[in-house]
Amino acid sequence: MARSTGFLDSLLTSPSTERFRVGIGLLFLLGIWLAVGSFSKGMPDSLLLVAAAVIGGYMAINIGANDVANNVGPAVGSGALSLGAAVLIAAVFEAGGALIAGGDVVSTIKGDIIDPTILNDGRAFVWLMTAALLAGALWLNLATWMGAPVSTTHSIVGGVLGAGIAAGGWGIADWSVMGKIAASWVISPVLGGALAALFLFLIKKTVLYRQDVVPAARRFVPWLVAVMAWAFGTYLMIKGVKKIIKVDFVDASLVGLAAAVVVFFLVRALVSRKAATMENSASGVNGLFTWPLIFAAALLSFAHGANDVANAIGPLAAINDALAGGAVVTKAGIPLWVMMIGALGIAVGLMLFGPRLIKTVGSEITELDKTRAFCIALSAALTVILASQLGLPVSSTHIAIGGVFGVGFLREYLKRNYATQLHKILEQHDPDEQRRLQPFLDDFRSASVEEMERLLKQAKKNKRQVPLSKSERKRLKKIYREEMVKRSHLVRIAAAWVITVPASAVMAALVFFTLRGLLI
Repeated sequence: MARSTGFLDSLLTSPSTERFRVGIGLLFLLGIWLAVGSFSKGMPDSLLLVAAAVIGGYMAINIGANDVANNVGPAVGSGALSLGAAVLIAAVFEAGGALIAGGDVVSTIKGDIIDPTILNDGRAFVWLMTAALLAGALWLNLATWMGAPVSTTHSIVGGVLGAGIAAGGWGIADWSVMGKIAASWVISPVLGGALAALFLFLIKKTVLYRQDVVPAARRFVPWLVAVMAWAFGTYLMIKGVKKIIKVDFVDASLVGLAAAVVVFFLVRALVSRKAATMENSASGVNGLFTWPLIFAAALLSFAHGANDVANAIGPLAAINDALAGGAVVTKAGIPLWVMMIGALGIAVGLMLFGPRLIKTVGSEITELDKTRAFCIALSAALTVILASQLGLPVSSTHIAIGGVFGVGFLREYLKRNYATQLHKILEQHDPDEQRRLQPFLDDFRSASVEEMERLLKQAKKNKRQVPLSKSERKRLKKIYREEMVKRSHLVRIAAAWVITVPASAVMAALVFFTLRGLLI
């Protein structure tokens, strides 16, 4: 089993298979061209519809390649799932979410950022939506190549905005809505990061920093997993199931509460059974979060497929309706073939090109274990619920990445805090005992945050520590200034977030003018 998993991981990431993955992607787009071309033959503007369908498939591929990493990256980085297993689970649940709960009607203008009725020209509207779709896909492709997870919603919003302004002037845009979207660049990662850090700190104080970890885990872990069950039950209802049946927040919360009660008793029994053989350490507690992380990855993928498939199929459905009716449409029905393009495209993009961003999110920003990944997943669900009730504009991508940065910065803070305390304690001792300090410093240098507290307590008890020399003091400062969050990734991702809307807007405007020049 391990060999087959390793082979699949290698197949998904090896540079030697890249050209084959690109070829499979092109074959998928060719299949769309042939399929849509066959049933649209004889229809007016059939060639434009076929081109739009291919672009919609290209957009769906890029959504799968970029955005889905946020759902499964932490589970992969923590070791709860192998890369191959995560890709397979996410592909199935993304496609399932899109097909089952993607909705049968979609708003053609994501976020109502422009008023398309100003155009009064069905053909200009088709060019606008085609340009927006192509620009959003191109920007996502570029961001994936750069290794930057960005918001697919913001990509298509920027595309619609830029093409809309090119088609109808500056007055076509609703700038108050754009202001809210800009606010989400700050609100989303800050909320996600703060909640993830808060839950990680809570777990450390209630479980990991206790001398007897196992009894603490028996008391608190079932409650923590129950909170996750409530959050995901509610999240799934308000982000996915509500497109099948109408539910309000109270109904969604009650469904989540029922799930939480069941999960609480199941997890309590499981933890009690494992307590007898569980290691009395952080690694022992980590193992308790494996299955919650697997379920979280699957449910996040389902909700994402149900919600974000509209970024690919919304413009395509609008183009289909506009070509059929010759008019501007603000709400469009979704034919099965359009939904299939979105659902299959996301799954194909994830399997072919998603592993790169999954590795970035899961292991390259900061080191994740299962406890930290659990906090990130829980934060993602709770932040969406909180924001939806407060009417705050948020991005699921920014929330998840904010959670990763949040737990990383908390680790830095804790390690710096413990190292500073140890430094103060050591300065109070006799220099003659310096030789006996060296083994302790060696242990401290390689210690994890959790181990550092244990070492600090030992230092207070045995009174063998001595003041540090100037060179040793520099070495200690170097230890507690260690970066647990890669600043280069922080700068690159933040920059990509800020320029997503303007970059896709400029691309869309250029594509619109090109299309208008070619087709008039």
